[in-house]
Amino acid sequence: MPVLTRLIPSPVVVDIRPGALDDLACVLADERISHSGKLAIAVSNGSGARLKERLAPALPGASWYEVGGGTLDDAIRLAGDIKAGHYDAVVGLGGGKIIDCAKFAAARVGLPLVAVPTNLAHDGLCSPVATLDNDAGRGSYGVPNPIAVVIDLDVIHEAPARFVRAGIGDAISNISAIADWELAHRVKGEKIDGLAAAIARQAGEAVLRHPGGIGDTGFLQVLAEALVLSGIAMSVSGDSRPSSGACHEINHAFDLLFPQRAAAHGEQCGLGAAFAMYLRGAHEESAYMAEVLRRHGLPVLPAEIGFTDDEFVRVVEFAPQTRPGRYTILEHLDLTTDQIKDIYADYVKAIGS
Repeated sequence: MPVLTRLIPSPVVVDIRPGALDDLACVLADERISHSGKLAIAVSNGSGARLKERLAPALPGASWYEVGGGTLDDAIRLAGDIKAGHYDAVVGLGGGKIIDCAKFAAARVGLPLVAVPTNLAHDGLCSPVATLDNDAGRGSYGVPNPIAVVIDLDVIHEAPARFVRAGIGDAISNISAIADWELAHRVKGEKIDGLAAAIARQAGEAVLRHPGGIGDTGFLQVLAEALVLSGIAMSVSGDSRPSSGACHEINHAFDLLFPQRAAAHGEQCGLGAAFAMYLRGAHEESAYMAEVLRRHGLPVLPAEIGFTDDEFVRVVEFAPQTRPGRYTILEHLDLTTDQIKDIYADYVKAIGS
């Protein structure tokens, strides 16, 4: 009888706890990621650079590379700098832009990537995707999963609160994304990967239902785990479907239509998720989601991130163009401008201003 199983691409190390960075060198050696300590560490000139002084004595074999930003050119330049170094692994230490640059560079030179995020702004820290600015605006590039993820909750406590809040919005938006995937299955026959959907949904629900806030270590633990699981769910399915539906189409529309004014990724995704849930008729779920987002200080109305109602209507109308071929509640309803205006007005009344 055949044994029917599958291997799930995931990190060999997931270390999420207060003080995790103090044991970084030991973790990498114990897990045979880097016995020699020969590491190429990519840092920003912000949080990563500040941590360099603390970590450098414990990592004498490491070479440190300061990355200017989150562009494709930055990532290619980093790959060029490290390719002749005979390193065991690349470490991305910093925010999402630095980790995405490190992901791309590590993939380009054939080295494993260790993700050490200094904030929890979005679920890209463990995903098989690097999002980088390019000449056309912004592109998503397929890369291997990180071989290790180390998240020091003491460091996360010190991150700007807005970044942590954005991660909450990104995690909670999984619930809307899975509802869109199920809709595509019912209407279009799109195949659902049940394991990926379960992982992503439970990650989102864990954050949505947790009573704590960003000042609580227990809540940050759950949020960090949820973001890691979201990335693994994308690896299981082979695309971003478990964590990206109408919520992310709305986010991308904000970015493309108003590139100089767009808010944080997770802020826009959380707002998009609450509105998308209302669009699909899940009014109680939408109201509860909006209540939780508000409790964490996240926007649920476009005015709260500096956009007018008319601009938001334009965003929703444009959103389906951002992901051709992806079927969500936006494509399903195919709303006119006037219909979007009317439904948005109802949404505002339902959640309260």
